[in-house]
Amino acid sequence: MLRNCLVVAVEGTHASGKTTLTHALAAYYRERGVHVACVPEPARNSPFIEEIVVHGRGEFDVETEVDLFAAQLSSQLRVARQHRMIICDKTIANVLAYAWLVLPGGPEGPDARVLKAMETFCEAWAYVYDAVFYCCDRFDQEQIGDPYRSKVLDIQPAADRVVRSTCATVGQTIYDIPPNMPTSARVAWIAEQLTELGLDPTTR
Repeated sequence: MLRNCLVVAVEGTHASGKTTLTHALAAYYRERGVHVACVPEPARNSPFIEEIVVHGRGEFDVETEVDLFAAQLSSQLRVARQHRMIICDKTIANVLAYAWLVLPGGPEGPDARVLKAMETFCEAWAYVYDAVFYCCDRFDQEQIGDPYRSKVLDIQPAADRVVRSTCATVGQTIYDIPPNMPTSARVAWIAEQLTELGLDPTTR
């Protein structure tokens, strides 16, 4: 929890339906009178990612990954100040997982000390997320007009494995969402799980 704000995160690899689900889940709780907000994935607003992906200048580097890590934290902290509930489009462990995948040498490479520091922080911060739900489905990654996935089209299976293992490494408990469900069913399933966990925001 952040300042008495319920923190729910939706995890998974890219093109697993995280963003769609966070917005649908927020709409579900708004309709029930909960003051809730979505915390978007910061990569799409990152000037570093824009340079690399949209303009094709440079490659993923440690500066890009640290900026994304900090932005994920900052956006969650700032939104939590003003709401009873926030629904995060992934956790900071996800940022670490992708950094392991895209930086040269991964956790054993030249940026190992920085990645280890990020891992240690993720371990210390895991308690903040009251519940983390994992999207098991994988949808079409190639969407018309969306250049942001072009650099990671070939790593979705690896990303799925690494995101899962990273969450386990840092002590982040995740609840797998049953696959092959429409968004409305996913929302209903998560709402039921939150109730069973004693985290129903409509009764808090």
